[in-house]
Amino acid sequence: MKTYLITGGAGFIGTNLAHYLIEQGDKVIVVDDLSAGKQERLPKDVTFHKLDVCDTKALAEVCKGVDVIVHLAALPRVQFSIEQPFAAQKVNVDGTLSVLEAARQAKVPRVIFAASSSAYGDQEELPLSETLPPQPKSPYALHKLMGEHLMKLWHELHGIETVSLRFFNIYGPHMDPDGAYALVVGKFLKMRKEGAPLTITGDGEQTRDFTHVNDLNRAIELAALSDSVGTGEVLNVGAGNDITINRVAELIGGPTEYIPPRIEPRYTRADISRIKAALGWEPEINFDDGLAALKKEWGI
Repeated sequence: MKTYLITGGAGFIGTNLAHYLIEQGDKVIVVDDLSAGKQERLPKDVTFHKLDVCDTKALAEVCKGVDVIVHLAALPRVQFSIEQPFAAQKVNVDGTLSVLEAARQAKVPRVIFAASSSAYGDQEELPLSETLPPQPKSPYALHKLMGEHLMKLWHELHGIETVSLRFFNIYGPHMDPDGAYALVVGKFLKMRKEGAPLTITGDGEQTRDFTHVNDLNRAIELAALSDSVGTGEVLNVGAGNDITINRVAELIGGPTEYIPPRIEPRYTRADISRIKAALGWEPEINFDDGLAALKKEWGI
């Protein structure tokens, strides 16, 4: 049994991870300021602290006795970071530094960081390999890239075992369909449920590597437990697919409408050879099957 602390643990990914780890018999502590998360979705066995991750002193107290921190807390999404750059940087960069310092002060052995495939930006080749030079196209992408460097540096300076997992487009239960920055699968499901047309940005031919949250849970657990990582490695976590937004809309069904494009990478598809070699991880859930299960859950 391990003791995990999940920052941002009342959000979509954190909620799924908390349920998964509790089912494995682990102890889970969740830290969240509830600016976006929902405490009621968490398992009853979780220890919850309403806390700002930038409060390093308070966070260090909560971190005492923890084996692994999974740092998910962020103000996510590309468009938000463009429109609100100071607010995004405070949480995404200062918050990451605060987590690392709290880990150092509390002597937490390992930190897993939720990095992002957005760090790649637009690349001329696919699949996207960790060896490609990052080309962030937004403050959010830059923040996540800075977080990777902080993870590597705090390992080198202080000996904390760190791993940065570059999440691709994660979907699954507990997705938040509301707000301007909601993930496309959740937004489309809500629109379909309400009988509204699915709004597609640009021509809809942009592709994303949609990865089920249950596959992500296993990747995080392996990164937390494996002796083969811990020196600041950067590993892709993706399904290795490239599905157009038009295809997502087709699978969900219903009428569509197109709106002007926004600033975002055109194509993504993960090269997952490195994480396979390092952790023995590979995805198990096909996108069509995962989406079909979500549609059933939504009554669609």
